[in-house]
Amino acid sequence: MALGLVVAALVYALRPDTAPVTQEAAAREPAAAPSAPQAVARTPPPPQRATPPPPPLDLTRPPEPAPDDNTPKVHPVDLQVIRAKLPDNLYWRMAAPTQDAEELERREAESRRWNELYGKVLSADATVEQIHEYYGHRRKVSQDFITFSTEVLARFGDVMPERDRGLYELSINMHRTRLAELPAQEQDALQRREAQERRREAWRQGQQVP
Repeated sequence: MALGLVVAALVYALRPDTAPVTQEAAAREPAAAPSAPQAVARTPPPPQRATPPPPPLDLTRPPEPAPDDNTPKVHPVDLQVIRAKLPDNLYWRMAAPTQDAEELERREAESRRWNELYGKVLSADATVEQIHEYYGHRRKVSQDFITFSTEVLARFGDVMPERDRGLYELSINMHRTRLAELPAQEQDALQRREAQERRREAWRQGQQVP
C-alpha cells in the first residue's frame, strides 16, 4: 500500500502543470522580472506519541508457568467411562486416584488387614476358612485388574502414549501369571497348616501325664 502511494506520487510529479509556451506567445508577453526565491514552508513533523506505561504488576497472582514439553497434559483415558462400564470393579476400591482423607485411611486399614492375614497364612496359624478367604481375595483382585486394564486398552489404547499402553499390558501379564500361581500357593498353605496341626497335636499328646 505504501509503495503504491509512493509510485503514484512520482507519476503525478512527472505530469506538466501548464501547456508548452510557443514563440508567438513569448513575443506578445514581456519577460517577467525574476522574483526573489520564496521560502518553502516545511510541514512540521507530527508529534511523537508517548508510549503508554505498562500496567502495574499484580503481586497477588502467582506467576503463570511458560508452557514447555514438561507441562502435564490431559490424559486421554476417561476413568468415568470405564467406571460406568465396570462399577463394581475392585480397582475403584483399591487403586483409583483420590485425595479423600477418609478413603485413603480406609484403604490403609484394609491393606493392613490383608497383610496380617497373609502373615497368619505364612506362619500356618490361619484357619482353613481364612486361607480360602485370603487366596479368594487375591484371585478376585487379579481378575478385576485384568478386566480393568483390558477395558482401558480396548477403549483408549489407540490414543494412549506408548509408555502408558505398555504399563497396562504389563499389568495384565503380571496378574495372569499370579492367577496361574495361586492354586499351588493355596494348596501349599493348606498343607503347611495341616502339618502344623499335626505337630501341635503331637506336642499336646507328649505333654499329657500318663
